[in-house]
Amino acid sequence: MRTQFIRKYGLLCCTAVYALAINAFSPATGSAAAVPNATNDGNTATPIQHVIVVIGENRAFDHIYCTYTPKSGDKILNLLSVGIVRADGSPGPHFVRAQQFTTLGQTSYFISVPKAGKTAYKTLPPPTLSGAPMWQQSDCGIHNAKPGNPTGCLNDLYPFVITTYAGATADKGGGTSMAFYNVQDEDAPLFKKLADEYTINDNYHQPGQGGTGIQHVFLGTGDDMFWSDGNGKPAMPPAGQIANPNPQSGSNNQYTVDGRFSNCSDAINAPGVLPIVRYLDALPYPAEANCVADHYYMLNNTNPGFLPNGVVDTSGISKGTSIPPSSLRTIGGALNDKHVSWAYYGGAYNAAVNLANGSTNPADAVGNTYCNICNFESYASSIMGDPAQRQTHIKDVIDFYAAVADGSLPAVSFVKPDGLLDGHPASSKLGLLEGMLQKIVGALDANPALKATTALFITFDEGGGYYDSGFIQPLDFFGDGPRIPLVVVSPYSTGGHVVHSYNDHVSILKFIERNWSLEPLTGRSRDNLRNPTVSPTDPYLPLNSPAIGDLFDMFQFGPKG
Repeated sequence: MRTQFIRKYGLLCCTAVYALAINAFSPATGSAAAVPNATNDGNTATPIQHVIVVIGENRAFDHIYCTYTPKSGDKILNLLSVGIVRADGSPGPHFVRAQQFTTLGQTSYFISVPKAGKTAYKTLPPPTLSGAPMWQQSDCGIHNAKPGNPTGCLNDLYPFVITTYAGATADKGGGTSMAFYNVQDEDAPLFKKLADEYTINDNYHQPGQGGTGIQHVFLGTGDDMFWSDGNGKPAMPPAGQIANPNPQSGSNNQYTVDGRFSNCSDAINAPGVLPIVRYLDALPYPAEANCVADHYYMLNNTNPGFLPNGVVDTSGISKGTSIPPSSLRTIGGALNDKHVSWAYYGGAYNAAVNLANGSTNPADAVGNTYCNICNFESYASSIMGDPAQRQTHIKDVIDFYAAVADGSLPAVSFVKPDGLLDGHPASSKLGLLEGMLQKIVGALDANPALKATTALFITFDEGGGYYDSGFIQPLDFFGDGPRIPLVVVSPYSTGGHVVHSYNDHVSILKFIERNWSLEPLTGRSRDNLRNPTVSPTDPYLPLNSPAIGDLFDMFQFGPKG
């Protein structure tokens, strides 16, 4: 393997990269009691009786698969296929399509910059570990719309936004955002192997324009959550946590208040809301903000209201760094109501519980790598606030491996690696995540009966601020965001195929719901959206936007039997 840096026009290819992304209410129904012996696990619409969802950290689709060529002969949309790069990672004939720009100082929050206000980079800034807010990176403006890109997202402000948001000058960071792995040159070998043997989606997206927390919340609820009184009634968060993304005086893009919450229903008075709402209103399909009046929705990473041991985090809530316990309905509650077994397996969860209980045992220090903001059930009173539910459904990754080995795996499993193994560019490595994934695949191989009825979904929380060239379909105030990888490992997804239908994390919810005959979680959650219909000439753009798929087209099912 080799390390290659390309500076002209702003594209960087390398084998090792490091970056860090920044980080209508419907009341929950009464949750069912814990169901140790579920009765409806096998009542499925397909031969799939076990779904496993594994979520890594902070990698965009082009970042991993930019030079991938499907062995099946299927088409794929990546940097290689459109000629931005060649197979060796060097500039391709259409390299200029990935050109990145800077812009002059802005006096208010922006999500798009007119062409006349932009200047192309001649040399990218050097790498940085700082992250960025992605609405701005995507540079979405309806004035940019054209055939093949009706939403007008240009994806051309990646390094600029990172450097200005992070407070660095233009020569002190941002180039990392244009980095990618070259699977043609032995990078990301497991991701290449899985793509060769199974099915990937080259139109799968992070659901939110932001960091880790909001992506996992959408994965578990199909929605964002809001600040409340802890009993489901909307309330106002501490003033210092209300976002004001207008730039500080003398800066280009350093937020006045880099807060965690926004009353995005108030386009007139809430800072930063109007540009997004105006853009949504101008789209050629009905895209509403989906923000209920006087609700302050979570934007940036915010700790859940419960500590890992189930104790309410009163200290964090008082500061606004933790959100009060939520009554928003989750997929766990929906599965409970249908008596379908499920579990959330978090890396280092047991040690995190011990730390929350006051442990000083050095062996429990690994509990600090447990991702509390990744466990969407940690926000939910119905699950994390119920000792019986918590004991039944919230477990450690070591329990996952044991369940695969002894055949006790629940019907639906969410697996989150700890911070050392999740592949995060700033605190882990992609190879470490691949090692964990290989262990999971090997464990399934060792239990053929289980593997025969299992679908393993492998994805990432979000793109981590890395450049991606794909189409973005805005759905509401919160997103969608850029493409991220999705691999489906199953006996029914073999052949190295590439599926192009538009999906995001809520598509996994839609798959679970369709497979086990569940209704959408709430009246406003994204799992109510239609499946995409497309033109034969362009499988990437839904003709019936807003729309997201249910991932059934990732499989080749025959008659159930």
